[in-house]
Amino acid sequence: MLRSLMTTSASSAVLALSLTAFAQQPSKYGSAEEAKNILTKAIAAVKADKTKALDMFNKGEGGFVDRDLYPFCFNSSDGKILAVSDPYSKQFIGKDVRSLTDANGKVYGPELYAAAQKPYGRIREVRYMFPRPDNPTPLQKVSFVTGTGDVGCGVGYYK
Repeated sequence: MLRSLMTTSASSAVLALSLTAFAQQPSKYGSAEEAKNILTKAIAAVKADKTKALDMFNKGEGGFVDRDLYPFCFNSSDGKILAVSDPYSKQFIGKDVRSLTDANGKVYGPELYAAAQKPYGRIREVRYMFPRPDNPTPLQKVSFVTGTGDVGCGVGYYK
């Protein structure tokens, strides 16, 4: 009886620890809150040293890339895309952000551009379809976008 009780207690403790460990596993994908945090960090980096920040974003350095979350930035004046941390989106550098169209034909670029215009510091959401870095199939994406000085930046997460 005592042995059975000890076995049951030990099994319960292992199960409880296993469930706790499982619950603490990080998600394979980033959340809305994590995307906003990266955007806040990216904007602070741009304010501190724009050239250095954009270089870090393009190289995927400085802790700005987290799973499927990454910053992108463009000129507030002409919409030219300056930086994209996602290696699969490098073809967008130099293009006008206002020309971007998603897989369903939605022209979402003007929304990104407008979201980065004054008043600065206000974060806006833009929704569109876009492939995840690890999957070419377009999924619903929400980008948080804001402007600082002469640069607009965003970070998106997938729904």
